[in-house]
Amino acid sequence: MGKIIAIANQKGGVGKTTTAVNLSAYLGAKRKKVLLCDMDPQGNATSGFGIDKNKMEHCIYDALINDMPLSVLIQKTATKNVSIVPAGQDLSGAEIELVEETEREKKLKKQLDLVKDDYDYTIIDCPPAVGLLSLNALNAADSLLITLQCEFYALEGLGKVTGTYQLVKQHMNPNLTLEGIVLTMYDSRTRLSLEVEEEVRTHFKEKVFKTVIPRNIRLSEAPGFGMSILEYDPKSKGALAYQALAKEVIRRNG
Repeated sequence: MGKIIAIANQKGGVGKTTTAVNLSAYLGAKRKKVLLCDMDPQGNATSGFGIDKNKMEHCIYDALINDMPLSVLIQKTATKNVSIVPAGQDLSGAEIELVEETEREKKLKKQLDLVKDDYDYTIIDCPPAVGLLSLNALNAADSLLITLQCEFYALEGLGKVTGTYQLVKQHMNPNLTLEGIVLTMYDSRTRLSLEVEEEVRTHFKEKVFKTVIPRNIRLSEAPGFGMSILEYDPKSKGALAYQALAKEVIRRNG
């Protein structure tokens, strides 16, 4: 049985897409078959794997709005064992168009249910907002992985995303579990990072991954070259962190 993990946070710039791309790459490196589903209209996960968003004929929009089979949209990436359902510019209009659809929050689930068992892991990169795209992702997912930037307002944002998780679990997807919380942009030299880590671990205990993702310039550079950190600089601190995170995800899922 394949597992679907949605990576989300209602706040932007917290390492969500960076985690989606690099966790997918390292799960692939661990011989897991991975499908990355880009549900963010910005399409950063798509370009992060070197796919030109301006040259695509079709994307995830066509599955959600035009009922095009997901299997037709899946593309292989240059990264071993990793495929992607790309996002293009059309996706930005999907929120409005979905309003008119019946069972509009279940469109992605119906599509992913047909292909999920072809993969060990399906990773969904959610947009940084609560809307029909995010609700589709959470409705389709088996679990939610939250990326949490180690900054002053992080805990406030965490309360919002866990609140959304509880609402989705209560009203839409009772089987949705919390995969865990990943601390990102971590700097052990600052008191702030240490304080955020201490508070989150105190409240969420074992749900917080042991692995923390450090601030790392190489992680920031890699998307500009259309590469994961695995290809761009596998010896960097960021690469080693995502390698450890992939191991931890696999271990948690048996």
